[in-house]
Amino acid sequence: MTTDALAPGQTIGILGGGQLGRMLAMSAARLGLRTHVFEPGAMPPAGEVAGMTTTADYRDREALAAFAGGVDVVTYEFENVPAEALDLIEARVPIRPNRRALAVSQDRLREKRFLNGIGLATAPFHPVDSASPNAASILRQAMEAVGLPAILKTRRLGYDGKGQVRIEDTGCSADALASMAGAEALLEGFVAFEREVSVIAARGADGRIACFEPGENVHMDGILRTTRVPARIDRKTRGHACEIAAAILNALDYCGVIGVELFDTANGLIVNEFAPRVHNSGHWTEAGAVIDQFEQHVRAVAGWPLAAPIRHSDVEMTNFIGEDLADVPAIAREDGARLHLYGKAETRAGRKMGHVTRVLGPATGP
Repeated sequence: MTTDALAPGQTIGILGGGQLGRMLAMSAARLGLRTHVFEPGAMPPAGEVAGMTTTADYRDREALAAFAGGVDVVTYEFENVPAEALDLIEARVPIRPNRRALAVSQDRLREKRFLNGIGLATAPFHPVDSASPNAASILRQAMEAVGLPAILKTRRLGYDGKGQVRIEDTGCSADALASMAGAEALLEGFVAFEREVSVIAARGADGRIACFEPGENVHMDGILRTTRVPARIDRKTRGHACEIAAAILNALDYCGVIGVELFDTANGLIVNEFAPRVHNSGHWTEAGAVIDQFEQHVRAVAGWPLAAPIRHSDVEMTNFIGEDLADVPAIAREDGARLHLYGKAETRAGRKMGHVTRVLGPATGP
């Protein structure tokens, strides 16, 4: 470990108290590190396992200052932390991954331009100001530029299929524009792909990069349903996926785990988006690899050396969404099924309640 690495007993602050924060706190505890969660909502899942929880709004400067003063480094489990809160925290304690990674990922237009700027391919795109008096004309220009079908997305705050609508033809454009409710938006051209894959990679404080094998994803209603490893891609494509993740990590001078979603097309891999944090499609690492993505992230932000991301099993991770939680008693009787429930107090349609990773056998692949 480096001389400025955290020692057991020191504290990692986590912005956000959802299931990702919960799993980070659990991994930190295994390494002898303490965690302090900052979360506006009451009784967050991460609060059940963290050493300390602050329940306060991100605009509460006094609470933020006290939080920052009681931790040794800060990380986050979701991207949409207000800039003002980050300003206050960063003046007192390091934030890892850094602010640039957050700023780029928070805005889909900025993200696409960043990716293109470092030589990575994306879907064609065009900005759309849905609040403009000329919004209809701007959208027509965008459709001409990227073609149809296309997807109109808000530039900020969209996730799990929210904040986006598919446009099949020009007759759909007025309703699509109205659905943006005046938000800054982006029109993305449709990409014909054989499969979506994602790669979970990490960059340590020393600049070393470690990449888990890509997983193959299946979505339902815009929400990740399953991730299977190994993905049905050849060795060359697998290597290219890791090279793409490394290019993003290095360009951002990143520290921590990143999730990069990719489309596997007839012309090679195209980047869909990246998340500057641990990622749902990396949950398979809990049962399929020697080290999971959560410990790898804790190691990175704490200044510890990264571990080799060795996969020992073929696995398939399935999310429990909403009422899927009713299947848990039956799954608990399955051999080779590792359950992880998030402790959420309320079950709602479209809400991720937990996941199961099924071990399919010893590791195979190209």
